[in-house]
Amino acid sequence: MLRALCLAALLPFAAALASEILEDKDFWMSQGEKDLKSSLGITRNMGRARNVILFVGDGMGPNTITAARIYKAGEDGSLSFEKFPNTGLLKTYAVDKQVPDSACTATALFSGVKTNYETAGVDARVKLNDCVGSLHEEARVSSILEWAQQAGKDTGFVTTTRVTHATPSALYAHVANRRWECEAKMPRSSSLCKDIARQLVEDEPGRNIKVIFGGGRQCLMTNSTPTEQDPIDTWACSRRDGLDLIDQWQNDKKWRGFTYAYLNQSGDLDSLDIDHVSFVMGIFANGHLKMENERDKSRNGMPSLSKMTETAIRMLRKNERGFVLVVEGGMIDFAHHRGHARQALEETIQFNQAIEKTLTLLHEMKAIDDTLVIVTSDHTHSLTINGYPERGGNILGVAQTSREDKIPYTTLMYATGGMNNFQYERKGSGFTRKDPTTVDTTAWDYSHIAAVPDDEAHHGGGDVAVYATGPMAHLFHGVHEQTFVAHVISYAAQIGPHKGSSAPGSSQNILGLLIGFLLIFLMS
Repeated sequence: MLRALCLAALLPFAAALASEILEDKDFWMSQGEKDLKSSLGITRNMGRARNVILFVGDGMGPNTITAARIYKAGEDGSLSFEKFPNTGLLKTYAVDKQVPDSACTATALFSGVKTNYETAGVDARVKLNDCVGSLHEEARVSSILEWAQQAGKDTGFVTTTRVTHATPSALYAHVANRRWECEAKMPRSSSLCKDIARQLVEDEPGRNIKVIFGGGRQCLMTNSTPTEQDPIDTWACSRRDGLDLIDQWQNDKKWRGFTYAYLNQSGDLDSLDIDHVSFVMGIFANGHLKMENERDKSRNGMPSLSKMTETAIRMLRKNERGFVLVVEGGMIDFAHHRGHARQALEETIQFNQAIEKTLTLLHEMKAIDDTLVIVTSDHTHSLTINGYPERGGNILGVAQTSREDKIPYTTLMYATGGMNNFQYERKGSGFTRKDPTTVDTTAWDYSHIAAVPDDEAHHGGGDVAVYATGPMAHLFHGVHEQTFVAHVISYAAQIGPHKGSSAPGSSQNILGLLIGFLLIFLMS
């Protein structure tokens, strides 16, 4: 009995010792050797990208990725895209702002041109609210979807936000204010301009996009019906002009002789006859789609990002010339704006699952070698990871106690935030910080502390990471302007500005290499 008690008492010490031995110098030297061997084994894919899939995690800065990694798999874990062979950093500033919004950064990503804060699909000549300026053809910029369509490829986009929201709008619209999602948000002085929703349905390249999945029904049709599970988004535009652009979209496809399908709930994706449909529009919410922790996962609810992405790829793969698809995990940003760190991390994990599903599909399709997959973000948020929490601790938990006010604080914090994030309370003649150990900091709606109160947590201005695999992925190799993404896509897929250029691996380049070798031989 005494022996058993002694063994039980020694077990924790033995476990701790084993943990230390597990990660001694031999362990880390071995890890380094494995990483080095893996890196030395990377070969460049110099081929042409038949397909391009661009994933944009809205507001997914480096700290969000780190926190989500710990949240999902621990400090030594990884997200799927972190294993991509090529990485770089992107500068996110706007032409007129150090800290950008999603419209101007999306324009940089999709068109290769930086522009002004809160404008989309136009260059810096167009100032915010300048309707007339946005009508000038020379100030409008074209996107990767337009370039792909001109090259005969199919195109699509998937988002968990409204399909007219800032990020997707830069794929097809030219607008002097990202809030002009429908006519109700536009001033009378801007009556010459089309709202974003109309540009999606009526103009090119919007009307030629084969797959459109997301929310935003209230921007596309007048008198959209709210329900308890799908209320009207009071922050956003609601159409009032009597138009039903969803019906107009269907009529356009009918008049042009195309097969089409309109979907409005998750189960419709399962029922979709992919082989016999050319165009598909899925509008699954009046406003944004629900966050994963709130989503009705039945057939009558809203689909996951993974399910929408999988369906989009299966639709677009039918084109022998390939496709370009953009996938946005938009609710990462939405959660951050409210200071709800756990929701932001969960949305990042869902975004990661969509990428995992995509890689599995590409392998099944035997298209992994001719598909350029890029994962990045439009901008960061002011999320910080601080204090000195123990390894293995809950990333959503308490880091340590402040040496100054003697009150504990959480590992995750925000620089700015709404009043819910301003965790101070009156005490006597002054204010004191609230003790986070008295509440559940892992709750979905817990608002992590912010240093400065404002209407919401604001964007950060730091660089974002870019991860890539597939043809020409090695072009991401250092610190780049955010506009570089569109140029890499153009060059890798031979569309847009770089259509017909002599990419490595092309016959022109091979001939040049042969001539070069011949000259070296003759001179030796």
